[in-house]
Amino acid sequence: MSVQFVFLVLPDIHLMDLAGPDQTIHEAADFGASFEIQYCGTGEKVVSSAGLPIDRLVHYSKVRMNEGDFLIIPGSKVDYILSDEFTKNVKLHDWINDLHRLGVKIVSICAGAFVLGQCGLLDGRACTTHFKRTTQLQQLYPKAIVQENVLFVEEDGIYTSAGIASGIDLMLFIIEKLRDSYFAHKVARELVIYNRRDGHNEQHSVFMQFRNHIHSGIHKAQDFIVENIHRKHPLQELADLACMSERNFTRVFKKETGITVNDYITLVRKEVILKLQKNRDLSLKQIAAKVGLDSEKQVKRILTEND
Repeated sequence: MSVQFVFLVLPDIHLMDLAGPDQTIHEAADFGASFEIQYCGTGEKVVSSAGLPIDRLVHYSKVRMNEGDFLIIPGSKVDYILSDEFTKNVKLHDWINDLHRLGVKIVSICAGAFVLGQCGLLDGRACTTHFKRTTQLQQLYPKAIVQENVLFVEEDGIYTSAGIASGIDLMLFIIEKLRDSYFAHKVARELVIYNRRDGHNEQHSVFMQFRNHIHSGIHKAQDFIVENIHRKHPLQELADLACMSERNFTRVFKKETGITVNDYITLVRKEVILKLQKNRDLSLKQIAAKVGLDSEKQVKRILTEND
């Protein structure tokens, strides 16, 4: 079953708040994710904060969503969100609240958090917004638990992100939850970015780490390791993929990623082992075979030596 992402495009919308998350979802769909995207608003046409017209919007009241779908609210000028035009639009506020009660995930980008504040959805919940607006957000919505110095926060199906580009980080985080870490990495790499985490979220998956470089040969070797972790990886084979000698490949890999080839392979194996261990039907011997190891002892060594 597909997941629907609906963007609520309000007047004076900030283009980057819309374009970044939108492109991230489109890239995921291009890689095979069953995602559908729709754009709605309070009217058929709005003008962005930069003066660019955006039209052919569906009226929000005509949008149908299901539990597990995502309503994304990009930031607009705060002056608009605090204006009578928006604050007195009770029908829109009720629609957003009804979606949350239905089980739709509500996502705000940057100043979109003020929309959630107006709807009462931040009351008693951790949230964030652009660093220049956190104090104002707290003052306007004193029941909110505003977090500073974080990229994004999730609580009770309410996702809020900090300024502008952090919306992309949040979308990658959501994609990782819906699919898996490696899929999110592929999307990030297509966008030529690598997702980051704030202090409230789990540590990076190894599939997301050691990728903050632009060396295509090393990326190719890393992709090959991840996609073929069930077998051994002779150094010459990896060097050939990167079109280098073994010696140069070893040097360049360490320079670009910060760790050695063998350490990277070990970390990938460890993550896969930990995932496979959740399947209680698999023995250690079977797990060893799935990660290119010869024995249970090697599995145990990886788990203990890299804690």
